Amino acid sequence: MTPTFPDITISTDRLVLRPFEEGDVPALADMMNDELVTAWTSAPHPYTLDDARDWAGRAAPAERSEGRGIVFAVAEFLTQRLVGSVHLRNTNWRCRSTEIGYVTAPWARGEGYASEAVRAVAQWLFRHQGFERLELRTAADNTASQQVAQKTGCISEGVLRNAWIARTRTEDGGWTDIRTDLIVWSLLPEDLDDLDEETAQGDRAAYADWN
Repeated sequence: MTPTFPDITISTDRLVLRPFEEGDVPALADMMNDELVTAWTSAPHPYTLDDARDWAGRAAPAERSEGRGIVFAVAEFLTQRLVGSVHLRNTNWRCRSTEIGYVTAPWARGEGYASEAVRAVAQWLFRHQGFERLELRTAADNTASQQVAQKTGCISEGVLRNAWIARTRTEDGGWTDIRTDLIVWSLLPEDLDDLDEETAQGDRAAYADWN
């Protein structure tokens, strides 16, 4: 039988990471129609309410139940407003490694939510699921995603040349596909331990968006 992640909720000081719910569908569609999400992900465009409903009700739960990974809706702890998503995928259970991806809603950017959510998932993976490697791939020009990787303590390992298809605006306002490089990052348990120690010593200046 294929291993699976437990059906769980993860909480931080500001966020709750939980399964998607029917009530998330309108906000999910709005989030996925944002220009930056369209540019850097392979999500359908335009992203319809039916797409959001299918993801929340069928595709996301199947990632966990079929052993490929797990999907978290990221919501504000106090308001329960959807502010993003974190997706573990391409999980290798023998190697105890998995790949992480994330999306931040346009109305929630600049708050440090992505790095807070990624760090919470990494802590859970390493300390409670016995994983040994978390991998992240960012498009070469996606500087915001790269900043999340750096703030979470990820180490850049190299470049996969011409390995991703992103999208860019055309002169008539449409979208066209473009090829781009991918930067490969990794996080190991000791990397996270080092970051936790640095934070505990009061070196918070570089991680102010976690406060």
